[in-house]
Amino acid sequence: MKQIAVLGMPNTGKSTFFNRFTGSHAHIGNWPGITVDLMMAEVKLGDELVEVIDLPGIYDLRGFSEDEAVVRCFLEKTPLNLILVILNTAQIDRQMILPLQIKQLGLPTVLLLNMADEASRFGVKIKPDLLAERLGMPVLPISAKYGMGYETAIATITKSLQQQSVAVQVEGMEARLLNDQQLMNDQEAVFDGTVQMPSQLVDRLTNGLDQILLHPLLGLPIFFGAMYLIFQAIYAIGTPLQKLFGNGLDWLKTIALEPLLAPLPAFIKGFLIDGLYVGIGTVAAFLPVIFLFFFCMAIVEDSGYLSRAAFLMDALMERLGLDGRSFVMSLMGFGCNVPAILGTRVMRSQGLRMLSMLIIPFSLCSARLNVFLFMSTALFAPEHSPKVIFSLYLFSFIAALVTAAIFKGKFPSQEPLVLELPPYRFPTIKQILVRAWCEVKHFWIWSRKFIIFGVVAIWLLNNLPTNVPTASPQTLSGMIGQTLQPLLAPLGINPQLTVALFFGFIAKEIVLGGLAVIYGQADSGNLAGAIAQQIDWVQGYSFMLFTLLYVPCLSTIAVIKNESKSIKFALLSVFWSLSLAWLTSFIFYQGARFLGY
Repeated sequence: MKQIAVLGMPNTGKSTFFNRFTGSHAHIGNWPGITVDLMMAEVKLGDELVEVIDLPGIYDLRGFSEDEAVVRCFLEKTPLNLILVILNTAQIDRQMILPLQIKQLGLPTVLLLNMADEASRFGVKIKPDLLAERLGMPVLPISAKYGMGYETAIATITKSLQQQSVAVQVEGMEARLLNDQQLMNDQEAVFDGTVQMPSQLVDRLTNGLDQILLHPLLGLPIFFGAMYLIFQAIYAIGTPLQKLFGNGLDWLKTIALEPLLAPLPAFIKGFLIDGLYVGIGTVAAFLPVIFLFFFCMAIVEDSGYLSRAAFLMDALMERLGLDGRSFVMSLMGFGCNVPAILGTRVMRSQGLRMLSMLIIPFSLCSARLNVFLFMSTALFAPEHSPKVIFSLYLFSFIAALVTAAIFKGKFPSQEPLVLELPPYRFPTIKQILVRAWCEVKHFWIWSRKFIIFGVVAIWLLNNLPTNVPTASPQTLSGMIGQTLQPLLAPLGINPQLTVALFFGFIAKEIVLGGLAVIYGQADSGNLAGAIAQQIDWVQGYSFMLFTLLYVPCLSTIAVIKNESKSIKFALLSVFWSLSLAWLTSFIFYQGARFLGY
């Protein structure tokens, strides 16, 4: 099968093009000889099926970052039939180095000038045909976001692929790459008469909005105010959807599942309904809320506001030994900590990477979000629930800042931050919906194995041995809860919640399903009522604080160990998060009780 690689600098719309090119068929997979996973997909071009690989975004083939090393290794080990280089047309004067290096390596290439519509609005003028002649490769202006020029680009890619029957493999890359002066000379020769850049890129909308949103005093309050309104909207819209989804699952259980499984022995029936179905169904009922969260975050990111947030936070983060990229990676961690930690590869300073990896696990990921949505609904009035969720996000930021302040001396960094602020853009509805759907699908596919394992394990612990009452202190789960009580009772966490936390060490996705199994309640309303009868809001908030801050899931620990290449650093992350979680919950719970709550 022929192979195509997609290459480009960060923030050029490479992923947008890859998603449009491959549809929803892309998957993550290992590549022989390379230590990281790459996105890949099979697509049909003309009459043949080809494999498309999305390479990490890089600036220079001679760079020293891990992503640049991965791309070099890939090109030296993998015979390719075609390589697609994606550039941001408005920044072509700063990005031409990459296609010039690819040309020097003799790889069959098609150059795609993305965001050509935006560049034209800024006054950038390019002669694609003359540029193609100078470079010796097809050059096509496109808009991956809106589809402009896309069909022509696909036809050209197909034709180029048909002409390249033999795959090309790069040999002796380092010796073949030009030095800086040679690259500058080549770029000047290629640009002469083909590219006309304005003296300054002017966007009145962006300039006007930036005067307000990047204001030295108002910028940060506006950002946090906007995030607060987003959480209010997610809660207001998501809660009815969640209830509707939960009612549907209850209806299915009553109408179909219980009559169908009625002939089975009570133990087996209880395992299937109260264990598997209840545990998985409780977690699944929160998928609409998670979809809304990612829908809103996609708007923030694709509009260009997320980059502004990094810019606003950079001065503060610098004082803590971090920079704006660390803040962006922490925001990415709201979805899942694992890709956020992988994203620190863009940092070349080892100290900056290590410190960023230490703070990212405190980001309130989607798995923890569904626990907090449930607990806040169960223990707080509806008008207070959004404030509770927002306060937990603030706690996650505070934990990250405190961690950075304590450990910045141990992981010093002198790497300067170069941050490009894109113009404000209107995201398309299709783009946002696809993004939210892919994130929810990824969450479910990633977490279902942990959820199934967790709810099955908790149900068994809750029902073994069989000669004692379910969920009683004599069961295995009761023994675990009682054993850990001396440690967690000072935090107001009871034995039932202790068992859920115990399994949450594997994955936070298990916590909510585990509670449903432990309390034997399929309906989220009944489960909330059962928990509310046992604990008050002070205990509930202490439990949420501990869940927010304690050990990241096993997958996150594995990625931290892999990326840091240090078991000591991974253990430090575990020990520090456990200590901070215990201390924070202890201060809150004992302080609240001391004040009479």
